[in-house]
Amino acid sequence: MLQVNPKMLPRLAEIERDLVLRRKRAEEEQWLGEIEGIDMTLTFVRTKQADAARTSQRAPVALGIPTTRRPE
Repeated sequence: MLQVNPKMLPRLAEIERDLVLRRKRAEEEQWLGEIEGIDMTLTFVRTKQADAARTSQRAPVALGIPTTRRPE
């Protein structure tokens, strides 16, 4: 599963704005298949935005530095 870097949230917002404008044009032109595709893409973009926002709120987990064992 691909994760979106939280730094990309502004770009996702830009993509969402563009899709909303494209959907409006598709409604005006009555492009029903296009509207359905844009709606699906908007759902995916909004899901990715929510996932990225949630990821940015989590603190990183310290895993420590691995060490090698010395032979006994």
